Amino acid sequence: MLSPLEVYAGSRRLPIGGPRQRAILSILLINRNQISSVEEIIDKVWHGVPPSTGRTQVAICVAALRKTFRTAGCDEDVIVTVAPGYMLSTRGHRVDAEDFLERVAQAEALDREGQPERAAQVFEGALQLWRGTPLGGINVRMVEDAAVRLIEMQMSAVEKYMALRLQLGEYQALIGDLTALVQAHPLRDRLRGLLMMAQYRAGRRADALATYHDGRRHSIEELGLDMVAPLQSLHEAILREDEIALTDAGWSPRRAAAVVPAQLPSNVFAFSGRLDELRTLDSVLDQPPQGNHPVRVSFITGSPGIGKTSLAIHWAHQRAEEFPDGHLFADLGAHGYAREPESPESVLRRFLTALGHRPEQIPTGLAEATALYRTTLEGRRALIVLDDVHSFGQIRPLLPGNGQCHVLVTSRNQLEGLSDNYNALRLQLGILPLSASTAILRDVVGRDRITSNPQAARRLSELCGNLPIAVRVAAARLLGKPHWRVSDLVARLEDRDRRLDELSHGEYDIRLRFETSWRQLDPSVATAYSRLALLDEPHFDAWCAAKATELRVVEAQDLLERLVDLHLLDVVGRGEAGRFAYGFQDLLLLYARERVGRETTVATSCA
Repeated sequence: MLSPLEVYAGSRRLPIGGPRQRAILSILLINRNQISSVEEIIDKVWHGVPPSTGRTQVAICVAALRKTFRTAGCDEDVIVTVAPGYMLSTRGHRVDAEDFLERVAQAEALDREGQPERAAQVFEGALQLWRGTPLGGINVRMVEDAAVRLIEMQMSAVEKYMALRLQLGEYQALIGDLTALVQAHPLRDRLRGLLMMAQYRAGRRADALATYHDGRRHSIEELGLDMVAPLQSLHEAILREDEIALTDAGWSPRRAAAVVPAQLPSNVFAFSGRLDELRTLDSVLDQPPQGNHPVRVSFITGSPGIGKTSLAIHWAHQRAEEFPDGHLFADLGAHGYAREPESPESVLRRFLTALGHRPEQIPTGLAEATALYRTTLEGRRALIVLDDVHSFGQIRPLLPGNGQCHVLVTSRNQLEGLSDNYNALRLQLGILPLSASTAILRDVVGRDRITSNPQAARRLSELCGNLPIAVRVAAARLLGKPHWRVSDLVARLEDRDRRLDELSHGEYDIRLRFETSWRQLDPSVATAYSRLALLDEPHFDAWCAAKATELRVVEAQDLLERLVDLHLLDVVGRGEAGRFAYGFQDLLLLYARERVGRETTVATSCA
């Protein structure tokens, strides 16, 4: 019935005969399992003007239909004679219209039970039963009226199915389907409203407003009426981007279950120093969040091992209670030793799962997943920590769309897009003060061992370059060697050729940290960097660098600034001629010299 009339025995389609047989069978199907009088059949088939042979013709058509069914293998009569007419019995047979209604009822029950994913699947199966115009091509008013009722049931199911898909976050995929439906049914307000919501949720606000105005034009031209009140309210809510109004009006999809993720790694043990940096990060939260304000972003950058991740995690734990809707954390792996940087798609899937979405709910497309992520976080106050980022493009889809959330980013790279697009706070870390380095040693190793020889503790911090990761490696080595005095480790580190070996143990492998930054360099830049490391001056300017690298001064200046951007050199001031002075951190200098075979003679002198 959900197509031009068809009858099948198994997979074999049966011939039904001419228009009159098809009309009579359609009437019996509409009244299935009920008696249709011969007079009613005659009246419907001949539109109230029957021939004198009408009763005989009906009997001949019924007999032909029975023969068709028996030939197909039906032992019992499908059409039985019951005074004052005939009845089509569906016992032991299937009618697609009945299957459709049963599946729709099942889908509606699943939705009421809070199973929208399963409900959408059952709705989809129900709608797949349709193969064309129901009972099409039969010129009988009763059949045409039944077809209209079936089409209305179909459209009602379509609207419910589309609403469920909207609820499940399939915004981008829905737009094409809903656009075609609205074009075919321009006066169905529910479809138009769903299309507007899908467009708005997919970030196409202008399209949503255009869809409203197109519907208003149709309504005025064809009906002489303005848009219905619910669509007017939806239009106004989209104009204002008013999430509360969208929810109250019933158009906004239900959120995922209120899951509060808590993904922050454990707080950093023996964290010391960075008080100014912590206060700077605090300042970003001083102004109260505004729902429509751009998302707030803080960006921590600096050289390998400088403590970017430690600072981010420590601050996040300090302010965690201010983000009651959850804490998300991702290591993007820009400088991972054994893996490629994480893709935004994989991080989005983890975040959406942590926020309560089932894996099958999450769209596979990046744009659709991003839209669902931002919708889920809309109105929520969450903290997102994105660690070891490679590029702005890697994290752009991971940035929420509202100022209620706060994003904390760490990277060795510049990530210019953060400042250009989000006015991010930029915090560049330097080495620790000596007091903070010795405080870490004291907290990890124990007060007695450190304070018993404070001069050795200070010298140990200096030999670590006051680089946080190196200080922690030294502390871990002392902790694992309780029979060592601090001076024993100092003696080992005094040997410049062994220092990186002594400070490259376990997960705190300093040499590997430097190696990942080295791999980013073009071969020509890496060669020039090594030559700079062989200079006999601790600080040098572009003129001196040009001499060492055999570049023009302007080229040497560009090289130096590129190395500064990569945090492989520091700007240490200006020289006597007003030129910038550059220098290496101590351990980076050792590593750069190691790359050229630990040469003991300098490449050049600036004298």
